[in-house]
Amino acid sequence: QVQFVESGGGLVQPGGSLRLSCAASGVIFSIHHMGWYRQAPGKQRELVALITTAGSTNYADSVKGRFTISRDNAKNTMYLQMDSLKPEDTAVYYCNTAPGNMAYWGKGTLVTVSS
Repeated sequence: QVQFVESGGGLVQPGGSLRLSCAASGVIFSIHHMGWYRQAPGKQRELVALITTAGSTNYADSVKGRFTISRDNAKNTMYLQMDSLKPEDTAVYYCNTAPGNMAYWGKGTLVTVSS
């Protein structure tokens, strides 16, 4: 079975940083475009960062210049470096293929940005 497990979330102050990790299993990681998604309370899940099989990246306007997505195919792992965090970044963060596969959603990791 395919499984994505997110980790690295936590409570940080505005302006702080976190690095999220996504460990994949049961999938040939290198052949999939991948993305980080987030869902805030009362809001729809949204794609915030995308990385293709070739390593090209795209970001939502709300995080551009602050977040960096990367992947390590040898480790079947993807990362999201988050800097200059804002309270509006508070959400549960998920990884999945891009576009997302409904069977692959995990439990996510919670990021809370607050003083």
